[in-house]
Amino acid sequence: MAGERVILTYKDYEALPADGRRYELHEGELSVTPAPSSRHQRILRNLNDVLWQHVKGRGLGEVLFAPIDCILSDISVVQPDLVYLDPTRSRLVSERGIEGPPTLVVEILSPSTAEIDRSTKRQLYARHGVPYYWIVDPEARVVEGYV
Repeated sequence: MAGERVILTYKDYEALPADGRRYELHEGELSVTPAPSSRHQRILRNLNDVLWQHVKGRGLGEVLFAPIDCILSDISVVQPDLVYLDPTRSRLVSERGIEGPPTLVVEILSPSTAEIDRSTKRQLYARHGVPYYWIVDPEARVVEGYV
C-alpha cells in the first residue's frame, strides 16, 4: 500500500552499508546525517578528556564516544556523541555497542542535527530511560541539561 510506514529494525540497521555516513533508527525510522565537522570533533575530544579523567580516577564507570551504537530497543539505535555509564550500567557494553540506556548522553549540536537532537532524540532518550541528557550548543556556548 502506497504511503504505508515501514518500520526498520536492528537487523535492517546492521545490513546498512559502512559508507562513512551516520545511520540511526528513531522508533523504526531511518535517519542519516553527514560526518561531524572538525570543530565538533575538537569539542567532543575535550569533553571526553575531562569526563574520562574524572570518571577513571574515581572508579565511577565508563565513558565512550562516537561512533558507537546505543541500542535502546529493536527499533531505536542511535550514535550519541558521548555517553557515560555508571558502574551499575557498565554491563550494558557489549561487542554490538551499548545495549540499553546509558546514565548520561551528550549530543553536540551541528547545523544538520540541531532539530533532531533537541526534539526527536530528547524524547527518545526520555522514553527509553536515559536519566541525564546534555545538549552542547557550540554557537551559543551553552550546555543544556535535562533530567
